Amino acid sequence: MKQKSKPIYSLISTLGLSILLSACATTQHEKMDSVDEKLAQLNAQEQKLKQQKESLSLQKRQLSEKENELKKQIDMARQAQAKAAKPARANMQSDINAPLLPGNAKAGECYARVFVPPAYKTTTETVLKNAESYKLDIIPATYKMVDKRIMVSDASQKLITVPAKYKTVTEKVLVRDKELVWRTSLDRNSAKASPILLDTAKKYGINLDAARPGDCFHEHYLPPRYETVYTNELVSEESFRIDVVPPTYKTVTEKVLVKEASTRLVNVPATYKYSEEKILVREAYTDWKKGRGPIERIDNSTGEIMCLVEIPAEYKIVRKKVVDKPAHTVVKNVPAEYKTVTVRKMITPASERKVAIPAKYNKVGQKKLVEDGQILWHDIHDKSLDSNTRTGNQICLTETPAKYRRVSKKVVVTPAKTVVQDVPAVYKTVKVKTLATKARERKVVIPAEYQKITRKTKISDGHLEWRSVLCETNTTSGLISKLQSALAAKHYRPGPVDGLYGAKTASAVKQYQMDKGLATGGLTMETLKSLGL
Repeated sequence: MKQKSKPIYSLISTLGLSILLSACATTQHEKMDSVDEKLAQLNAQEQKLKQQKESLSLQKRQLSEKENELKKQIDMARQAQAKAAKPARANMQSDINAPLLPGNAKAGECYARVFVPPAYKTTTETVLKNAESYKLDIIPATYKMVDKRIMVSDASQKLITVPAKYKTVTEKVLVRDKELVWRTSLDRNSAKASPILLDTAKKYGINLDAARPGDCFHEHYLPPRYETVYTNELVSEESFRIDVVPPTYKTVTEKVLVKEASTRLVNVPATYKYSEEKILVREAYTDWKKGRGPIERIDNSTGEIMCLVEIPAEYKIVRKKVVDKPAHTVVKNVPAEYKTVTVRKMITPASERKVAIPAKYNKVGQKKLVEDGQILWHDIHDKSLDSNTRTGNQICLTETPAKYRRVSKKVVVTPAKTVVQDVPAVYKTVKVKTLATKARERKVVIPAEYQKITRKTKISDGHLEWRSVLCETNTTSGLISKLQSALAAKHYRPGPVDGLYGAKTASAVKQYQMDKGLATGGLTMETLKSLGL
């Protein structure tokens, strides 16, 4: 700014002096002397204008270099963003391919899908902040005073410098592309849907690739259907009873044997006893069940506890009546009787008659599987299934808009220029200031500036995996109390040592896992080992 004001100030001073002295111009000889002095002044002014033009040209080059450097930094930022996006997509694919249930599981133990955090390393890099440049210092010309009779100011022209005009241009630079994310609801702040949940929805009929932002789907579980099959179980076996048919007689009046010696059949009924039989209703089997109790699920992607439980076989005791001793008759002798009386004479002897007793049966019902339980996924607006069969699992496709930032830069609107203005001649005898040394420039180098940038580089990606955890089947209040004491000793805040796995204890466990780089999402055996339990 000081360099631009010098020629203007000099011209104004010269013009004022010329007007003051013009009234005193008297002779032609004085006019001739002033011409030489004025020419010297005009030459000096021309040199100054050349120096100013060179300075403006240098500033333009420096501005162009800074603009190129800014473009390079923007390109580097875009390349770094593209590299960071690739491992994230690969990590998502690996989580989708993770197994649905843990392998080599043991009955009575519980497992949970936990999130193993990514590992990073920090590196320091030196980058160029300002490139090396230089500035020009103008050393002004020196003058000396001599006595001459000259023309103070000849008719001439003067150059007026019009400075360049600039404007600030704002450029819109893409920082992050728009992103489609599956979440548990349409709220962009809700948790992301876990890869296993997405894989389950895809497996049971949802075309994830054809979904549009705003689409939501939920899960139904239709329980297995059974029917009761009845079979006849023998309660008492087929048997028979013996009925006695008495003899028939007629009466004869004579002196005869009144009653011959005979036999009498005595009916002995059958005796029974009860026996019990153990019948298999359903065989033993194992099943995966969700764990409950002191350890609860943290979110939809980690902490889901699965326990392999052994279901014992189911039996039914059937009591039935069986014949111990069958019915029979006993023969007893009846002695003969004699008397002269009206005799009763036997026509047909006594006999026995067998009467069949049919077997008795009871109907026994047995539960038989007709249709297996099944999982169904469909659009949340589909009301064809009962709402009571919903499991609570839901996925929604959300769209995160692209992110931009504005970069401002200064560009030239109109370049600097000079305007020619006519100056009338002025004559006077004065002391003339003549050029002793010419004005010159001095180049001063401005060294480059550097700055250190710390970069965080990912070594390994975060992933989900099954880990053995504590659940209601293998947790005691004593173990929880030891856990709370160990966390408190390491300056975490698990709450009171009461043997209850509450919200404060769960929060302290999660903070400890994050600080130690352990897997999060449940109280894993790895965490207990790290605490020395």
